[in-house]
Amino acid sequence: MATVFDHRDDPEKPVAANDLPDGYRPTADEPFMNARQQQYFREKLLAWKDAIHREAAGTLNQLQIDSLREADLTDRASSETDWSIELRTRDRQRKLISKIDAALRRIEEGEYGYCEVTGEPISLARLEARPIATMTVEAQERHERNEKVSREE
Repeated sequence: MATVFDHRDDPEKPVAANDLPDGYRPTADEPFMNARQQQYFREKLLAWKDAIHREAAGTLNQLQIDSLREADLTDRASSETDWSIELRTRDRQRKLISKIDAALRRIEEGEYGYCEVTGEPISLARLEARPIATMTVEAQERHERNEKVSREE
C-alpha cells in the first residue's frame, strides 16, 4: 500500500490510503498539497479511472450481446449511429485515462497541483472540478488565446 507523508502533522508520519476522515475536502486553511490533499486527489483520480473502466466493460458487454440484427435498414442505421457515438465516447475516455495516469504520476513525483507553466499552485476549486488540470486558469486562458492566434495565422 502506498503511503505519503503528512507534512502538516509530522513529516515522518506516513498516511495510509484509508486514513482520510469521512467527508474530508481539501481547504485553503491547510498547507497546499499536504499528504491528506494528495491522498484525497489520488483517491478521486483512481475512483474516476475505475468508473471509466467499468463503463467501458459495460459497453463491451453490451456490444457482444446486442449485435446489429435489425431487419429494417433505418433501424440498423440508427443502431450503428448510436454505437458509433458510444465508441467515440469510449475513445475520448481512453485518452482521459492517460491524463489521469499522468496526474497520478505527478502526485507521486510531488508535482501535482502546481502549474506546469508558471509553477504556481492551481486552485483547489479548479482541481476539485478538473483533477487532471495541469495549469492555473490564467495560464490555461493564455495558452488557449495563443493557440487561437496560431490557428488564425
